[in-house]
Amino acid sequence: MSRTSRRGTSAREKAVTIEIPPTPGVLLAGGLARRMGGGDKPMRTIAGRTILERVIARLKPQCDGIILNANGDPGRFATFGLTVIADDVPDFPGPLAGILAALDWVAANRPGVEWMLSAAADCPFLPRDLVARLHQGRAAEKAQLAVAVSGGQTHPVIGLWHVGLREELRRALVEDDIRKIDRWTARYRLASVSWPAEPLDPFFNANTVEDIAEAERLAALDGG
Repeated sequence: MSRTSRRGTSAREKAVTIEIPPTPGVLLAGGLARRMGGGDKPMRTIAGRTILERVIARLKPQCDGIILNANGDPGRFATFGLTVIADDVPDFPGPLAGILAALDWVAANRPGVEWMLSAAADCPFLPRDLVARLHQGRAAEKAQLAVAVSGGQTHPVIGLWHVGLREELRRALVEDDIRKIDRWTARYRLASVSWPAEPLDPFFNANTVEDIAEAERLAALDGG
C-alpha cells in the first residue's frame, strides 16, 4: 500500500510530495502497568471500547499490517487477531527491545519493506495522518528516523524506524546497555514532526487510573 502525501503544517513539509511506502506498525504493550496496579493498560476501557481496540482502529487504515509487542501469555490478546511478538532481549530493557523485536519480525516476514511505525498501545487518540506526516517529515529532513511531537513534548516511542538499522540497535541494547530511546536516536539524523495539543493531545496516554477518567472526557472531543 503506497500513498501520495502533501500533508503537513510546516512550510518545509508542504514543499515535499512523496509516495508513502508500505509501513507495518507495531503496538508496544510490553510495560508492567505498575501505576494501574498491574495488568495490561491497553485492555482498560474508555467509553465502551478498550484502548487497544481504539489504537488498532486508528492505525489500521494507515499501516500495512499491525503486530503487537507484549511479554507473557500472548493468548490474552487473542480476540484482537494480531500477531504477538515478545522481546528477545532479557530483563525487560524497555521499549527499545520491543522495537528491535518488531524490526526483526518485519525483516523476516516482510522482505523489501524499509520502514516500520512504532506506537504506544495505550494512546487511544493517535492522529489519522500519523504515518503520512512522519514519512513527510523524514523525507524533508533526509532523516534516518522520525518521531512525533506535541505541545513541545517529544514522544520517542511513536515514530518511524528504518529496518536497516536493526543490527545497530541490537548492539546498542546488548553491548552498550542503552535503554532510553532518545539516547539511541541521538546517534542519527532525526526528524521531529509536530501536532497541535489542542483541543486534545493526540498522544495522550493512559498511565494512571486518573488518566482513564480524563480519557473518557477526551473521547467525547475525539468523536467517541
